[in-house]
Amino acid sequence: MAKEVESPSKNRVPKRKLKWMVACLMAGGAQGLAAKTQEPSEPTRFTFTEYHMGIDARLVVYAKNSQVAATACEAAFKRIAELEGIMSDYRADSELMRLSSRAVQAPVPVSEDLFRVLQRAQIISKQTDGAFDVTIGPLVQLWRKARREAKLPSEEALASAKKLVGWKRLRLDADGRTAHLDTANMRLDLGGIAKGYASDEALIVLRKHGVTSALIEMGGDIVLGDAPPKVEGWKIDVPNARTAMVLKNSAISSSGDTEQYVDIDNVRYSHVIDPKTGIGLTHRVQATVIAKDGFTSDPLSTALTLVQGDSRTSLLSNYPGVRSFTKSVTP
Repeated sequence: MAKEVESPSKNRVPKRKLKWMVACLMAGGAQGLAAKTQEPSEPTRFTFTEYHMGIDARLVVYAKNSQVAATACEAAFKRIAELEGIMSDYRADSELMRLSSRAVQAPVPVSEDLFRVLQRAQIISKQTDGAFDVTIGPLVQLWRKARREAKLPSEEALASAKKLVGWKRLRLDADGRTAHLDTANMRLDLGGIAKGYASDEALIVLRKHGVTSALIEMGGDIVLGDAPPKVEGWKIDVPNARTAMVLKNSAISSSGDTEQYVDIDNVRYSHVIDPKTGIGLTHRVQATVIAKDGFTSDPLSTALTLVQGDSRTSLLSNYPGVRSFTKSVTP
């Protein structure tokens, strides 16, 4: 997984403390501190963390003071939470889950955010001949249980789930901004694309609040704004690259089985599932993609673990300027 090469910071806000900090600032709780400290001559680094989309979402920003940083990050986390409410497959009340239950009856109008993500997913599904597939939800549910129990899904359960998977069974209408599923009990899963999109949206919010030098990290996805003060960019350790890279106004995503997997009978099964076989990947591939935004890097890094050889070259040819690092890992 790509990670920032961090420098020590005194302005790190503990998890779950952001809302409390913002409330204090708005109520004047920081006035005493402001009176005792001189306004910094250049932007200062602040780090905030909240739990969203099943992971710790981390925002690193450079701002002229703590109030600007906290207010901007509060707004960015609010946007991430909004998108989680739209795209989560864990929450029964999310727009995605409501779509999965209703769209088989007739085309269902969807929000602009959800439609954009589904539309991009379908494009990549076509480019990968279905290797990337957000209709994979039924298989994801089986493998989540497999990881909990350290037991392979039965052949019968796999066969039943595979009948509900297929990207062509999701039909989108751009004119009406609707989605339609052609088979009952289908379930959509945006785990390979939603975090990248949410990270991009968080950066947009930060910029609207005047914070342009920022790093957003959500699991294996990092989105970067302008460089920190007095340096060329953010220093990022890139998996499979020989040295750390200096990046700005770009995104980097990594996929593989380094963190989410299950070992069963001496075989490691990745959380990334091949929709054609229904099995978690076992060929131990790590893929990292650097692109202009997380909406591109996130799904491409997942797709590169699913396709091989000429198919990788063909996929990347659709995205000029994208850099990738792919490595097979020896068990």
